[in-house]
Amino acid sequence: MIKSLTSNVNNYVKLARIDKPIGIFLVLWPTLWALWLAAEGVPSLDVLAIFVAGCVLMRSAGCVINDFADRNIDGDVERTKDRPLVTGKISPKNALIFFASLCLIAFLLVLQTNELTIYLSFGALALAAAYPFMKRYTYLPQVVLGAAFAWAVPMAYAAQTNELPSVIWLIYTATVLWTVAYDTMYAMVDREDDLKIGVKSTAILFGNADRAIIAFLQTLVVLTLCMIGDQLKLGQFYFLGVVSASILFIYQQHLIRLRYRDECFKAFLNNNWVGLVIFVGLVLDFIVK
Repeated sequence: MIKSLTSNVNNYVKLARIDKPIGIFLVLWPTLWALWLAAEGVPSLDVLAIFVAGCVLMRSAGCVINDFADRNIDGDVERTKDRPLVTGKISPKNALIFFASLCLIAFLLVLQTNELTIYLSFGALALAAAYPFMKRYTYLPQVVLGAAFAWAVPMAYAAQTNELPSVIWLIYTATVLWTVAYDTMYAMVDREDDLKIGVKSTAILFGNADRAIIAFLQTLVVLTLCMIGDQLKLGQFYFLGVVSASILFIYQQHLIRLRYRDECFKAFLNNNWVGLVIFVGLVLDFIVK
């Protein structure tokens, strides 16, 4: 019985991708940027705890609804053929119940914040639920994913300050651009499989211009981050973080130069360090002020 329970728990862990936390970090870093900028240093600990937990819950919920949407096509993709909904280890009905449960817990956490943040949370739910289905209708699902991932930014800022100044939309924009860039790298891994099964992505849309467009998006991210630093009068440590992120972007371009699957995936994973160096720069900047 214990062995069966453990196996069942492991299936849900895999469904929510808790065993692959890169997605959690990629949602979390911009959220932490927003919180530190909103508080001009260490944010309220209860707000920090709510958003760390919320990032875990909503990223997990996004993975669940994504696998539900893709349950009939994941079996044709090498990377996804062993997912629990494909193998039948979890039923579609139970996956939907799990998705709803994760969203409910996240919403209960949001109820501990202010009215503005609660209103914004409905946008987060709509984006998270819509994203998995976009790849059937548009070649820009990565843009929708970026909008979903970045929605934690205004929510976090609102929870800390109960307002949404114009600079928050610069942070939102930087996050969307960054997400489209790294998720295009991720889509490059599956491009051949996606072409066979009719799934759309920016990697397919960009074609042979993929590396150049990713580089353009990364340049826009750096420029937007510089605009944020200039507008908020941030210091040398923040800009050192931006420079470090730029170097990482160059390294990612090196990795994807031949479009090998493993190297594209490695470039995607490297974005965790991009989020980290910007966050470290922010933290150090506020410490020395």
